Amino acid sequence: MPSFADFDRRNYRTVDVATGYDGWAPTYEQTVMDEMDLALLDRLRHPDWRRIRRAADLGCGTGRTGGWLRGRGITDIDGVDLSAGMLALARVRGAHATLAQADVRDTGLASGGYDLVISSLIDEHLPDLAPYYAEARRLAAPGGTFVLVSYHPQFMMVTGMPTHYTPESGEPLAISTHLHLFSEHVAAGVGAGWQLAEVAEALVDDAWLAAKPKWAALRGHPFTMALVWTLPR
Repeated sequence: MPSFADFDRRNYRTVDVATGYDGWAPTYEQTVMDEMDLALLDRLRHPDWRRIRRAADLGCGTGRTGGWLRGRGITDIDGVDLSAGMLALARVRGAHATLAQADVRDTGLASGGYDLVISSLIDEHLPDLAPYYAEARRLAAPGGTFVLVSYHPQFMMVTGMPTHYTPESGEPLAISTHLHLFSEHVAAGVGAGWQLAEVAEALVDDAWLAAKPKWAALRGHPFTMALVWTLPR
């Protein structure tokens, strides 16, 4: 499989995930746009959000996804994240019932207790997708759903841009980034017992270019994708 290093055009100094998100936390909300993930969730046909009673939010960050779920009437949400700095902001937002510092591949949450497992823009930090999909499967109840929003591999290959931020020092820093082809997601999901129910892709469009006009040459390229997986009852 190709490595992100094969496409990296920035060659920023790279830090680990916890260090990177702790450093990014103060400015994260100002640099991440809803078009990247929340707008994509709005487009999904599955699941029926009104039927979700309990959700596990993996890599919950500042609580943006949790807040979106709250807006759809889901109030019993447990969140986990590696970054203490991001969790501190999630606590202020107050969208989650519980928050814990943990790895998304080993959350410590109860097995089989969640109608929904969800994550957004985190899988590029994992060298191998299989443990991540397996943990989501462990957490899900029969008939449960796993929704993940991911950077589109095509976008990562075309732009050669890692997940990155600029701290007060002014030096852009990359956060450990891995490229995962769609086939890797399918192999990991099916291998864990999931069934793929829906795929949606977000393209670079007018809404995106209003904020990022320098990306005009990327109009029409896929930027992020959402995968919806289900379990039989």
